[in-house]
Amino acid sequence: MIVTRFAPSPTGYIHIGNVRSAIYPYLLARQAKDGKMILRIEDTDRARYVEGATELIEDTLEWLGLNWDEGPIVGGPNGPYFQSERQDIYLQWAQKLVAAGRAYADPTPPEQIDEYRKQCSQNKVPFLYRNFRPEQTPEWQPGMPLRFKAEPKNYTWHDEVMGDLSAGPEVQDDIILIKKDGFPTYNFAHIVDDAEMGVTHVMRGAEYISSTPNYLALYDALGLERPKLVSLPHILAPQGNKKLGKRDGAKSVTEYRDDGILPEAMLNYLACLGWNDGTEQEIYTKDELTNRFSLDRIQSSGARYDETKLLWMNGQWLRRIYDTDGPEALFSRTTGFWPESAADVSDEYKLKVLSIIYDRLKTLSDLRTMTDYFFKDPVIDLEMLLQNKFLKKLSESELEDLLKRTIAKLADLESWTADSLQEVLNALLAETGKKPAELFSLIRIALSFAPFSPALNLTMEVLGKETSLARLNAVASSI
Repeated sequence: MIVTRFAPSPTGYIHIGNVRSAIYPYLLARQAKDGKMILRIEDTDRARYVEGATELIEDTLEWLGLNWDEGPIVGGPNGPYFQSERQDIYLQWAQKLVAAGRAYADPTPPEQIDEYRKQCSQNKVPFLYRNFRPEQTPEWQPGMPLRFKAEPKNYTWHDEVMGDLSAGPEVQDDIILIKKDGFPTYNFAHIVDDAEMGVTHVMRGAEYISSTPNYLALYDALGLERPKLVSLPHILAPQGNKKLGKRDGAKSVTEYRDDGILPEAMLNYLACLGWNDGTEQEIYTKDELTNRFSLDRIQSSGARYDETKLLWMNGQWLRRIYDTDGPEALFSRTTGFWPESAADVSDEYKLKVLSIIYDRLKTLSDLRTMTDYFFKDPVIDLEMLLQNKFLKKLSESELEDLLKRTIAKLADLESWTADSLQEVLNALLAETGKKPAELFSLIRIALSFAPFSPALNLTMEVLGKETSLARLNAVASSI
């Protein structure tokens, strides 16, 4: 049986790296016939705890469709699933180490420990607390830090991504197990919890590799079988020179959602950020990711974050949903993304707008900037018209004449459909002798005063005859 876990700390927003650390455990668990994924909230760092962060984690996972089998909300046989509620469990395991002579109360004040660090720095040697271990220690009791008593030795282990690794005694130390406030450290708590919950695969960032020898020492001291260790490659900043951070422009996952990124696209992109199945395929459904995922295809080197690729992938998903599931399926995702001018407009009309613009969207929030002119008359900007690269060679009188000829031709049109509108536009090209870029740019700008609009005949069909002619007349009168 495969049991994985996602164990975030509720210390703020959930970012890109956090989420990928949830996707791979989810895929591995879902791939197994009887696999399960546990959500555990590691909230023992009370100084960094942020109110509401747990709910944000849960909401993000639910939005991505990463349902968990045990944890908050759903419960399970291995609770509690908040580390702050598991102190009695940690104390029991800590007492085992104390009884075995592998843990001791540390009475050394922090100021003295800082002095030891300074000494090591001056002597240009690594600081290891075990070199300053007190000769005599009091009986351990709450309110006093508890340290592991290391017995340094050579360690070798296999990482499912990084391969066979090893480390010597020089990296092992008397790490703190229980802090002065009575809460366990991550180093101790996660080992106890994984054992108690039957976790078979521990998947986390590659930055934990350097701490693994201390974890292995704890497994041995507690008599625990090692789980499979899976180190995930760093997500790198766009320049590829460092680990991705807030200063590199990466937003929280909820910000991407608010900006109109689809959960399918986010899941797809992050799953492929450090993994591939050996093919050229780029667009994957969740089921496809589940079926094809394997640990041996996770890359060991860092994966560069590329927001442009995410936006491209989101555009692909917008089109896929529209073309595969139907216009209504995509329309149901657009709530909250239309411009204010569309507030009182019928869903039927907005669906018509979506049908001619969906294939140009990169995010749903593009609807706010790309569709406003469908719902209210745009402000006439003659400078935009006169400085257009296709129109600036034409005089104002020529522009006015072209608009009036267009209005006259369109006014006689009885069947206001995309096909009949295209016939009129083609006839105007022949009659005026103008290039499509000139005539169509003039009409398009006069109707929208926007940097982009869909195909001209489609735009006019959706706007309707009355609105189209009124806008063209208004511009003609302004030149």
